[in-house]
Amino acid sequence: MNPTRHLLATAALLLAVPFAALAQSNADGGTPPDQGGKHHPGPPPEAIAACKGKAVGAQASFTDRGGRTISGPCTQMGDVVAIPPPHRAQGDREGPPPQGK
Repeated sequence: MNPTRHLLATAALLLAVPFAALAQSNADGGTPPDQGGKHHPGPPPEAIAACKGKAVGAQASFTDRGGRTISGPCTQMGDVVAIPPPHRAQGDREGPPPQGK
């Protein structure tokens, strides 16, 4: 095998491995990543606990891991009832806007 063919075969193999792993993870029923590549397994346990024993549509609240109080209606989310995540304004993706703008 000449050096060019050897290099091409090695490159093809190195490119195939990540795609095979990705295909296997999706075949296992894994949660597909969102646009940022992060997996979202569902609502946080606090959002589920806030709605425990409450009807869909009932108001509830909880304190998130950042210390913020999240309020909203209990909503059916898959097989659980929980408070859905708050919707952020377009400019509030990573927190408050920088000072002075």
